[in-house]
Amino acid sequence: MPRRNPGRERPQRRKQVHGEPVDAFRCVGCRLDVPMIAPGTAHRNHCPHCLTSLHVDHRIPGDRRAACRGRMAALSVTVRRDGEWLIIHCCQSCGGLSANRIAGDDNALALLRVAVRPLSDSRLPVSALLAL
Repeated sequence: MPRRNPGRERPQRRKQVHGEPVDAFRCVGCRLDVPMIAPGTAHRNHCPHCLTSLHVDHRIPGDRRAACRGRMAALSVTVRRDGEWLIIHCCQSCGGLSANRIAGDDNALALLRVAVRPLSDSRLPVSALLAL
């Protein structure tokens, strides 16, 4: 079967060469190409659009030593004493939890959706949350 446009070929995506620094990654949640440079943090570890991450860090942010490589979903948000927000991720494969700093370009609406999720849970009394 002949090609539709034999004179015009689609360029291939550049393949990653082993040892070459990575400047972007593709999100496993929304398939968005995410740049590694993030304002406000040294190690980009989640998608700024859907807040999905991969289980790649073991103990230290940026070490990339975790063997799981499972998909991590944004579970909750917590706030440090200095006012900095952290996203609590839960690994869908091994069940591990991790806290990741938010970046300056994270989707504010997605962060608020995760933050107010406990308010929509009917098993948890809202009055108990407001008393905290």
